[in-house]
Amino acid sequence: SQRDIMSSVKKVKIIIISDGTGETAKAMCRAVMTQFPDRDVFFTRFKNVRSKEQIKSIVDEAAIHHDLIIHTIVTAELREYIIELSRISHVRTLDLIGPMLTTFSNYFEQEPKAIPGLLHQVNNEYFDRVAAMEFTLNHDDGRNVNTLHLADVILVGISRTSKTPLSVYLSQHGIKVVNIPIIMGQDLPEELFKVDQRKVFALTIDPEALHSIRRNRLTRLGAEQHTGDYADNSKVSEEIEWATEIFSKNKRWPVFNVTNKALEETAADIMKLLTMRKNNIFKQEMSVEDSE
Repeated sequence: SQRDIMSSVKKVKIIIISDGTGETAKAMCRAVMTQFPDRDVFFTRFKNVRSKEQIKSIVDEAAIHHDLIIHTIVTAELREYIIELSRISHVRTLDLIGPMLTTFSNYFEQEPKAIPGLLHQVNNEYFDRVAAMEFTLNHDDGRNVNTLHLADVILVGISRTSKTPLSVYLSQHGIKVVNIPIIMGQDLPEELFKVDQRKVFALTIDPEALHSIRRNRLTRLGAEQHTGDYADNSKVSEEIEWATEIFSKNKRWPVFNVTNKALEETAADIMKLLTMRKNNIFKQEMSVEDSE
């Protein structure tokens, strides 16, 4: 019997079939196996299984050695095929995702997308966002300009033009951002002019708004009596003029005025421009391929 065979086998193979990476099934199986420490088990994982031919080959092999099959297949037709083959071949199988899809479908009164590999895509997007956020935090306020070329977006602007919060917001969308402060009387880093200038976005603000922001900041810090050049009306205007002159010399930098604009609004404008540029690059590449 199946039980006699299993008890006589020292090392047991469990086959995982997935239309994605199979990581979910593998993790669940390993969690369960902690409850059976006396069993010597090894796993064979078949990833990106999308056809009946692949499934039949796997089930036929499992039938020879009386292996257990665990599967996470989102396509109903392929799940039914596994059930049919396993019944004919006397192979024991466990469907990890089918019952959950049915339950969720009934609860939401909606059919599932049944698109293979969606979880893997979601995971990739998540890790891309994490990497972008880490990169952005490591390149805040002009740090690590030696890796400026790795950025997707480079923000330049004087103090209090929302460079840091805007950088963090963009990074949450998977965009790697560097922000570089413009300081009156100081040259911008040479590395900035060696990268693709289409990555550079300039930020500016109206003098009255900047003066108000800086005054409020000093008040919060309890230093309103020590304004110095930081919140002085004339100095604020000079800083903005300094930055404007730099922007006028670098005409490929689009300039965004952040005065009274929500962070999300400026970010949306930048992402829209990024998308347009990517589409233009794609069209140019397609044109080159067509001409060849």
